Amino acid sequence: MGRYRWSSWGEGGGEGKVGPAWLEGLMRETFFGGCGAHQNQRKNEKNVFCLHCCLSICPHCLPFHRLHPLLQVRRYVYHDVVRLDDLEKLIDCSNIQPYTINSAKVIFLNQRPQSRSCKGSANACFTCDRILQEPFHFCSLSCKVNYMVYEGESLSTILHRFDESDFAISQFEGLRVDGSEVIDEDSHFAPTSSYSNTTEATSNSVISCEANNTSKKNKGKATRFLPGIVLSLGNRRKGAPHRAPLS
Repeated sequence: MGRYRWSSWGEGGGEGKVGPAWLEGLMRETFFGGCGAHQNQRKNEKNVFCLHCCLSICPHCLPFHRLHPLLQVRRYVYHDVVRLDDLEKLIDCSNIQPYTINSAKVIFLNQRPQSRSCKGSANACFTCDRILQEPFHFCSLSCKVNYMVYEGESLSTILHRFDESDFAISQFEGLRVDGSEVIDEDSHFAPTSSYSNTTEATSNSVISCEANNTSKKNKGKATRFLPGIVLSLGNRRKGAPHRAPLS
């Protein structure tokens, strides 16, 4: 079973409460940046979290952590997510709204920026006021943890004693170093519910579909893509050649 060092957190009313170092590290680590130890290697994005060392690592680092429990972190629209099936083995994810991406349920690690907060009687995240579906209370793992710390609740009530074999390096046998397992921005993304509030997901899907359709129509033609603009260089009409008059 996993047994790791604990760290002291001091946020809000929860000052002095303690939590496992891996949990704090998981929420604070930077993922998908270049690995400093393998900066000369291709595809060195840090998309794995070592639960023992409490840091993010890249696929090239895996051999050096082969005896440690490892958690894969995925990415969607520049935000870090973890599969719900994996995260539930570590911590109670109840009341956190899951999302479905590529047929898998995932949980966002941290809250996402939003242009406006919830107003009125709509169901919203207890921490950041993001609009949620019933009956969820949090939009991300960090929102739930920070709320409990602020309220003075013990994090030990939601932590699980996990089996390290569930996070063995063998789970990454199918993980390609080229990052093909990373979730792309054009993946299907929707809240896990029969009622879907997918405004931000829809906008991203429309943009992706338009880009894909345009690329198919212009297959074989030189095309330049700019943010929000598609410039095709293959649709110019060719006029009749003009010869210089004989002298």
